[in-house]
Amino acid sequence: MTAVAVTVTVLLAVAGGLTLTRVIRGPSILDRAVATDVLLAIIVAAIATEAAYSRDATALPVLVVLAVLGFVGSVSVARFAARRDDNATSTTSDGSQP
Repeated sequence: MTAVAVTVTVLLAVAGGLTLTRVIRGPSILDRAVATDVLLAIIVAAIATEAAYSRDATALPVLVVLAVLGFVGSVSVARFAARRDDNATSTTSDGSQP
């Protein structure tokens, strides 16, 4: 069981490190937002793994809150990007409204 725990910990740490590099180097704000959402999912997976390994259910409310926070954040970024896209396509090349 210890080998599995170490393997999962290493995999989650590598995934977190790679995601952090995408957050830092992301070419656009949407890339950074997606990477932040992935990082939150990795954190949730790490907390769930620790809760399963220790057989302790006290972390479940934290997991629920983090999952809801990730969902609301993703929806908010998607709505912001869609609204910004609509504003960009509704203006002409000189910046005036059609």
